[in-house]
Amino acid sequence: DSFEVYRQSLAESIARAGLDPESPALCQDKNIFFVPPQARWRVIESKAHNPLIGDILDKAMRSIEGANPQLKGVLSQIYDRHDLDPGCLGGLIELVGNISIKEVRTLNSDLLGRVFEYFLGQFALGEGKKGGQFYTPRSIVELLVELIEPYQGKVFDPCCGSGGMFVQSESFVNSHSRRSQGISVYGQESNQTTWRLARMNLAIRGIDSSRVLWNSEGSFLNDAHQGLAADYVLANPPFNDSDWSGKQLHHDGRWRYGIPPASNANYAWLEHIIHHLGPEGQAGIVLAKGALTSKSNNEGEIRRKMITEGNLVDCIVNLPPKLFLNTQIPAALWILCRDRQNGRYRDRRGEILFIDARYLGELVNRRTKQFNREDIELISGTYHEWRNPGGCYKDVQGFCRSASMADIEALNFVLTPGRYVGLPVEDNDFDFKKRFSALRETLEAQIEREGEINPFIIEILDRIRG
Repeated sequence: DSFEVYRQSLAESIARAGLDPESPALCQDKNIFFVPPQARWRVIESKAHNPLIGDILDKAMRSIEGANPQLKGVLSQIYDRHDLDPGCLGGLIELVGNISIKEVRTLNSDLLGRVFEYFLGQFALGEGKKGGQFYTPRSIVELLVELIEPYQGKVFDPCCGSGGMFVQSESFVNSHSRRSQGISVYGQESNQTTWRLARMNLAIRGIDSSRVLWNSEGSFLNDAHQGLAADYVLANPPFNDSDWSGKQLHHDGRWRYGIPPASNANYAWLEHIIHHLGPEGQAGIVLAKGALTSKSNNEGEIRRKMITEGNLVDCIVNLPPKLFLNTQIPAALWILCRDRQNGRYRDRRGEILFIDARYLGELVNRRTKQFNREDIELISGTYHEWRNPGGCYKDVQGFCRSASMADIEALNFVLTPGRYVGLPVEDNDFDFKKRFSALRETLEAQIEREGEINPFIIEILDRIRG
């Protein structure tokens, strides 16, 4: 669709200049993929009920990969299979053909991207624990991006999954009316299928994915971006990974603040990310909450050196439960900054901001929560007011506190936000008996209407227990 729109817009100038309208070079500068004639939608649609439609689609995919090196090995060529009914495939083509993409795009310029992301999310939900390897919930990605504000420069994700961090960075830039061409994305993924999902996710949005790379060894054993000094790092590494080949990397040069244990990769990820931060680089990382307190196997000493010698830890955000599809392990966000006294922001050396967001978020279903827009603005706004010159930051009991180095040292460099912000101020007017009676009446009325227990009642019971 993007190709046809661009091609039509150039029709007159192409004719005047005597250029070949079928030249892939015309699309390269605009980061639009060239679609060969045999792969164009009107051709595919006209052959929807051809018994050989599966073979036609596979050849179309191969021709697109041939014309666009970025997509080499990415597109599925699985349609000419004996167990895939050509009639069903033709019906699907007709169904997609009935969608007026141009009309819908007047309402949502990223229609196909949002559809793709929707199916990724649904697939991850269905996959359960396995789903987490390629999908970070959208609201967490949005929060990370809003916190570090990647307006321009190099954005790096060393465990990029399906590329959600890159997509949201691009969306952030576009939503703030800045040129998205200012962002270049660098990524690495060890799972080939997940890497293909990432390349597709970026391709349909016109984001250059040529520096999103795959190798089976992974970021620790085979760093695909050696020498990269990133302006921003966004990452959601596997939690508490014990299978990261730590014993083979005992003397690696990336371990500036100490050798991470072979039994847990949390601090290996932190030090790998710090290794790739540029002089004014910022990072937003999702990690298991245990990394905030662990003292075993040198982790406590690494954390202390990151705080005192590296002066890297800017902010810690405690996350609520049920945000992730693949794990119930408590998690937190680490915001790291290479230069905490640079001119863009105030000098934050000697202090760290702690935000306890455990009580935020709304239930999507019984198993899953997400941050709403107000939650994201509250957390990111608090950080920005604290970080920015002239900000109006104030400590709020039970939610946020700017702790001094003396406070942090007194707690032996444990970084759990709850230890610093304290408990929320209780509502002295809360009447438990009155509230419980009201909930009971609601339940009884619901049972009387429905005649049986339904999900609404189960949710109410969950809230009572909470």
